Amino acid sequence: MAILNIALLQIAPAGSTEKNLEKGINYCRHAKDMGADIALFPEMFSSGYDIFGKTAKELNDNAVPANGRFVNAFGRLAKELDMAIAVTFLEKYKGAPRNSVSLFDRAGKRLFTYAKVHTCDFDAEKNLTAGSRFLVKPLDTAAGTVLTGAMICFDREFPESARILMLKGAELILVPNACPMEINRLSQLRGRAFENMTAIATCNYPASVPDCNGNSTVFDGVAYLPNETDPRDTCILQADESEGIFMARLDLDTLREYRNEEAHGNAFRRPRLYGELIKREVNPPFIRKERRY
Repeated sequence: MAILNIALLQIAPAGSTEKNLEKGINYCRHAKDMGADIALFPEMFSSGYDIFGKTAKELNDNAVPANGRFVNAFGRLAKELDMAIAVTFLEKYKGAPRNSVSLFDRAGKRLFTYAKVHTCDFDAEKNLTAGSRFLVKPLDTAAGTVLTGAMICFDREFPESARILMLKGAELILVPNACPMEINRLSQLRGRAFENMTAIATCNYPASVPDCNGNSTVFDGVAYLPNETDPRDTCILQADESEGIFMARLDLDTLREYRNEEAHGNAFRRPRLYGELIKREVNPPFIRKERRY
């Protein structure tokens, strides 16, 4: 049986980039001691998502390079621990910083750096550079190779994000997060996992962080099991509001068997009828002055 042990690092920032680096490394070590195959951070952990009220200069001063000391430390740690790590950061970038996550495999190889596509342009993220593509790569883990992608927080609220990742082959979607995970947002994740037959692991900040409430989750995307007539709950982990490491055991064999047999995902889609989805016009009542075109 191929079991992927996913550690959600539902931890509060420590007050500075250096302190966040130290705390993040310590929690990754604890996750490995608990048997984790992959560790996932909450959104923009390098700065603790501290971007509100910041000037352009302050944002740039707080940003770290994707190939700099903060991020690379987790690549080296991944190799040392033989554990994949998805580390999040405010990325120094031409023009304006990005909200990013880098995924390292257990050999310390960086598979991708994904920048948040759907930036929250109605708020402080209007001052950030939005990402331009969704990425999926084969992740080497102790449980074997897992096709893995990422989306970040607000990306979750657009079905297209998870759909594109599924079409690119994702079996697992990693979702760093920084907002209250209430019933509707949890329902979005449940829906994304169900309709794409894809596991979705989300890591939020604990309730001690303003405007966050923990409740990190893993949905395995498997709604039905062989020889069982009733559907099952696809949520295999929901954390409480406290700070800590929350572990989920994802059964990859069951997920893959389910994806081979069931009707969702890409099995019965009719893309030739979906032209409206790629039209760029925005009509009332959805016109917003903050939207970037």
